[in-house]
Amino acid sequence: MNYRGLGRSGLKVSELGLGTYLTFGEKLTEKESISIIQKAFENGINFFDTANVYQGGLAEEILGRALKSIPRLSTVIGTKAYFRVGDGPNDKGLSRKHIIEQAHKSLKRLDTDYIDVFYCHSFDKNTPIEETLRAIDDLIRQGTVLYAGVSNWSAEQINEAIRIADQKLLDRIIVSQCEYSLLKRGIEKEMIPASEKLGVSQVVFSPLAQGILTGKYNNGTSENSRANQQGVNKFFHQLYTKENMDVVKNLDEIANQYDFSLSELAILWVLRKKNVASAIMGISSVRQLELNLKAVRKTLNKTVIEEVEKVLAQRISLR
Repeated sequence: MNYRGLGRSGLKVSELGLGTYLTFGEKLTEKESISIIQKAFENGINFFDTANVYQGGLAEEILGRALKSIPRLSTVIGTKAYFRVGDGPNDKGLSRKHIIEQAHKSLKRLDTDYIDVFYCHSFDKNTPIEETLRAIDDLIRQGTVLYAGVSNWSAEQINEAIRIADQKLLDRIIVSQCEYSLLKRGIEKEMIPASEKLGVSQVVFSPLAQGILTGKYNNGTSENSRANQQGVNKFFHQLYTKENMDVVKNLDEIANQYDFSLSELAILWVLRKKNVASAIMGISSVRQLELNLKAVRKTLNKTVIEEVEKVLAQRISLR
């Protein structure tokens, strides 16, 4: 396993991270989840990603119990807050009240003394950025949180947050979590260039585009497939189009030609960007984990990248 620095910090995270959305406590039992976590750690994965709202907090609880068998000092835990957790007017957002309360609830569910990376899960237009940053800065000064991050923010929003942090001498954001894959390349235009200047790394989710870039949907979906899973099908069907599937089949041919699996090609593709510190995987079996781990033992050469770019350029021209 290779490790990359997270933003302008000394923190190192594994190139592959393990996510918990729609898996721990939903698709997987606690026993299955623990087996995957232990296998991931044995293979060098030190970065574990969750959020206060994943499976109603159950994902954090399972992750916390699973990590009891692993040295805490050897792991990096990232969690998040923003989305609604109750019916009250303050049960959502990035106010000081919500951040502080949710950070402490996450600590309890994870059964740990500190959170390595605390993300603002979305941008809150109703709360001043300074209030949000100062609340996280206070948590950092208390030792409850070590580093600040954001998820699903724009490059402009991150730039403004860092300007305010520097002006007010608050801890800076060091990481941005966004969707990124061969089929979802939006962050390449503005986010990555801006982040490189600001000293912010990307931690990307859905590098396999909801499983489409594994090739398993090349012949259509089945009744029990991810496409019909509650909570994920809307994201799946945004990507599962005829145009995209034509591209996936072409990418699969390139992968086979150069002795890659399609999954390996997809993972290595997002990691080719130095600004991408880690790719978060949603894993549903130890076997699936083992297959994805093979990717970090390989590299993409210039020829493969050029072949992929030709296919993707054709996709753009079809729009």
